[in-house]
Amino acid sequence: MKRLLLLFAVVLGLMPSNATLAADTVSPERPPNIVYLMADELAYYELSHMGHPKIHTPEIDRLAAEGIRFTHARAGAPVCAPLRCALLTGKHMGHASVRANDGGTPLRAEEPTIASMLRERGYATGGFGKWGCGGRDSTGVPEKHGFDTFFGYYDQVHAHSYYPPYLICNSEEVPLAGNNGGRQGETYSHYRIMDEAKKFIRDHRDEPFFCYLPITPPHGLYDIPSDDPAWQQYAGYSWIDDPSVPQDVKNYAAMVTMIDNNLGELRQLLTELNLQDNTIVFFTGDNGGEDRFKDREHPRGYLGPNVDPRTQLGFRGGKRNLFEGGLRIPFVVAWPGHIAPGSESDLAFYHPDLFPTLADLTGATPPGDLDGISIAPTLLGSDASAQQQREYLYWEYRQQTAVIAGKWKVIRPKPRAAWQLFDLSADPGETKNLASDHPEVVAKLAGYASAAHQPVQAGTYLDPARTRHERDRQAKTGFEQ
Repeated sequence: MKRLLLLFAVVLGLMPSNATLAADTVSPERPPNIVYLMADELAYYELSHMGHPKIHTPEIDRLAAEGIRFTHARAGAPVCAPLRCALLTGKHMGHASVRANDGGTPLRAEEPTIASMLRERGYATGGFGKWGCGGRDSTGVPEKHGFDTFFGYYDQVHAHSYYPPYLICNSEEVPLAGNNGGRQGETYSHYRIMDEAKKFIRDHRDEPFFCYLPITPPHGLYDIPSDDPAWQQYAGYSWIDDPSVPQDVKNYAAMVTMIDNNLGELRQLLTELNLQDNTIVFFTGDNGGEDRFKDREHPRGYLGPNVDPRTQLGFRGGKRNLFEGGLRIPFVVAWPGHIAPGSESDLAFYHPDLFPTLADLTGATPPGDLDGISIAPTLLGSDASAQQQREYLYWEYRQQTAVIAGKWKVIRPKPRAAWQLFDLSADPGETKNLASDHPEVVAKLAGYASAAHQPVQAGTYLDPARTRHERDRQAKTGFEQ
């Protein structure tokens, strides 16, 4: 009744249309399904709605047109494993249990995750893709952290190959016919992963589900079958037919379009099952882009992942560092009837914020010690005053530290180096160090950094020799026949 009254008020012009979107966000009968598709290393500017002249992403563009696009979303870390920990646990890098990027550092035993919270809420929970938060026989395996099933790669070195001899499902090996690692084989692993994700959605259509898709493309060895439908979108393009362009560049572009097609297939499946109106679909990158495929003519990479194709201005740095190029990610969300179509937000947030956000959107109860804040009010078009504001965002990786507070960002590239200060509102490319002009700002943000850091407490391996974990890492290049 409350929903009907609000809709009636909108029709009469008594309330703005997005007022209904923020009200009644969770049905008491069935909370919304969650599909979270996260591409590995897809950069902020590598999408056609960002004006990219070479890469085709019509389905992602359509999702943005039907939902909300965030312009200041950032990764929880500039590399794979730590950011997955930040996303799943709601902890920033000063508190996270996984801060190394070795692919094997585990979550601590019994550490709460988004999946464990949603399972307590009555959700079916499935993960499909690259885990990165603990190898086999560790305290960090996904089935011990809320996932009913996880199918894909537990170790990220294993995930570099699309033709491994096997994938993992709940810590057990699933053979892939005709494969032995490397760059060739009969069974393309990503196809199997997407098939399992679709099966999970079909199998759980009658109950709320969390479908977490931290897929590997376009990262790793840049391989895609020559008959993948993505290639059709590049037929007749001169740069694709140019023999001077490395094949890996062409493969990379096709892999991004393959991901785009995957998004379209998932949304088509939701429509087929009549679940489209009660499913929140997220599409994101994981960390900032890497300036891959560089040469003299293309110093920021052939595809310019961190360069605005319209202005030729770009983010400084890239993957593995804490400049904006390593942190800024694409982030698009749609939920028919709840998120206003064609919305755009400059709210600054990062991966730790997803845990409390999904708690709000689903009516679940999160732990009380999260570092993140919910961005649900912004997603749902609430009045700006409803969005909680934070003091700062915090990162550390290896010897680097960074803090953002409002328009200001400080970075210290090494423990004994001087802090650098940038005004992101005027200088998003981080070209002008203002530390000497604003020492009081530097001191304030450096204080936040000092308060945010705690010594890391990672999980452990039940098998000290890490036998099965090491086997998975070796599977990238295969085993002797």
